[in-house]
Amino acid sequence: MFISIFKSAPKFYARAPGRVNLIGEHIDYCGYAVLPMAVEQDILIAAEPVTTPVIHLANTNPLYADFSTNANDIQINQTKPLWHNYFLCGFKGIKDHFSLDKPSGLNCLIEGTIPPSSGLSSSSALVCCAGLVTLMANGKTLPKVELAELCSKSERYIGTQGGGMDQSICFLAEKGTAKLIEFNPLRATDVKLPGGAAFVIANSCVEMNKAATSHFNIRVMECHLATKLLAKSRRLDWKTTEKLQDVQIKLKLSLEEMLDVVDEVFHPEPYSIEEIGENLGISLKELRTEILSQNTQVVTTFKLYQRAKHVYSEAARVLKFKEICVEAPDNAVRLLGDLMNESHASCRDLYECSCPELDQLVDICLQSGAVGSRLTGAGWGGCTVSMVPIEKLERFLANVKEAFYAKNDQGLAVEESSLFATNPGDGARIFLEA
Repeated sequence: MFISIFKSAPKFYARAPGRVNLIGEHIDYCGYAVLPMAVEQDILIAAEPVTTPVIHLANTNPLYADFSTNANDIQINQTKPLWHNYFLCGFKGIKDHFSLDKPSGLNCLIEGTIPPSSGLSSSSALVCCAGLVTLMANGKTLPKVELAELCSKSERYIGTQGGGMDQSICFLAEKGTAKLIEFNPLRATDVKLPGGAAFVIANSCVEMNKAATSHFNIRVMECHLATKLLAKSRRLDWKTTEKLQDVQIKLKLSLEEMLDVVDEVFHPEPYSIEEIGENLGISLKELRTEILSQNTQVVTTFKLYQRAKHVYSEAARVLKFKEICVEAPDNAVRLLGDLMNESHASCRDLYECSCPELDQLVDICLQSGAVGSRLTGAGWGGCTVSMVPIEKLERFLANVKEAFYAKNDQGLAVEESSLFATNPGDGARIFLEA
């Protein structure tokens, strides 16, 4: 297909996997460790460096229009998060990092097997894959950890204020193992999952593009504001305290103790923007210009108690999940399932990032034999991940197909990309032509 489009052959290929987060939702941007694994589905790019300063992008999927632009003048439109903008994020990240005056032009053909807007990180995989292609085309190298951090920052060009989990697992994943990913500094530790259980992804078929809605960035801001108010209440320098984890570190308290602090400091009712300003002792103008992000300027109320409560309890569940995997007790599968169920309840009730279809799908998965099931990814649509004892797997898949997909109001035919068991996959790679 590349040859038919560009009339020449690709010089190399880059691959970047999607990921499923087993536990630890919406806490990476608060500084806390997460526990994802790469999936087998991926983004694949066939690439050819060219001498003209032009980027030509084509996609094997006819739904995604071809795109061309000047490699020296990258414009990323935040108001329309079209597919090619994610490629441009990765390209611009490398170009800026190395201060490339004349970056190589590129012919690229892109193919993706990660369902889009499904919470399996198709957008971050495209950013990472584009970064890898740009690195290779310009004869540059970076260690995996630095490349992950760079791609994480690059995705912010499109307006998504994410944490860094997706890019980290994309580059640091290894076949056969999940990873505990910690931040500041970024490091990944193997987590061997218990035998006897499979992880099954089920797509709710409700699409949610993080960059196209304000849900995600409002939650990021609510955590940021909760950080400021917690710090102020405990006489810390709130202006330099950026993340909920920073408060915990400065107070030298456990996660359980932080939950008590949240109960003491916050009321469960939403905070008005005026009340937040009063608490911090700053004017509304200062609050808007110095703290609120561009895309949260129009928000008038923020739920601080619920968001902080979710983050600290979810961070504790991640550490517990890892501990159970390490200790491997006889009832490990059941214990891990319980943690996944608690995580979903917290995402649904405290973080409010679920949706009716996801809740229905989680219920169906639990009724069909899963020991644990939860939304995965940003939420508001996308996928669930369920832990299913191997001996129940076949029956589980048949039941979920029947109960959710066959009877779905929209008459959704279950495709292989909607419901599948997955093993921990490999990280991003470059493949050279033989």
